[in-house]
Amino acid sequence: MLSKDFDFEKSIKELEIIANSLENEKISLDESISLFEKGVKLSRDCSEYLENAKQKIISLTEAQEENSKDV
Repeated sequence: MLSKDFDFEKSIKELEIIANSLENEKISLDESISLFEKGVKLSRDCSEYLENAKQKIISLTEAQEENSKDV
């Protein structure tokens, strides 16, 4: 469950920074593992956020279609 203060755009930017760090910087194995773990969590959170948004859109679209049929 995502926290109410989850910021999708900020999380995506953070994922980009993590990916760049893992690809380009010379960091220790421990730091690489830590960044990878953080990236996996951010990725899961972003996926959950997008799935929730998709469900909201589907619900709103279905409600709109039902309202259109009633008119």
